[in-house]
Amino acid sequence: MAPGSALISRLADLSPGTEALRYCFALPAQPESVAGARQLTRARLAQWRLGGDTHDAAVLIVSELVTNAVVHTGSTRVLCELRCDGGRLRVSVQDQGHQPGGPRLSRTADDEHGRGLLLVDSMSSAWGSHDAGDSSGRIVWAELPFGGERAC
Repeated sequence: MAPGSALISRLADLSPGTEALRYCFALPAQPESVAGARQLTRARLAQWRLGGDTHDAAVLIVSELVTNAVVHTGSTRVLCELRCDGGRLRVSVQDQGHQPGGPRLSRTADDEHGRGLLLVDSMSSAWGSHDAGDSSGRIVWAELPFGGERAC
């Protein structure tokens, strides 16, 4: 599949009268893919007409999570998912390999490293990680509520 290809663009919700928007893309686990992930995220959120603080926070969170997957795992690709449903945006990034115990907040960030998850923590209403269902890596996710912006 080509980078940036939508795996699933819309997913019908089980609740009558509601619809969840979902967009997935895969990129090589290389430093230059971080900019591509930001660009794809910006474009999709603009298409969904989601702006304001949620848009900006989501782009930053995608950037941080993809950077962590590239830097801290032995992955060859990362899979990103944006899901807009029920007044919130969920961002997730799946890698192909992970450290035992998963990602952790570091309260002692130096000038160049260690601030990514602190940013994710401060900008999201919730975040976490879990092993991928097929035992091929870890999924790190963050949720953002909508303020006065358009809800998906």
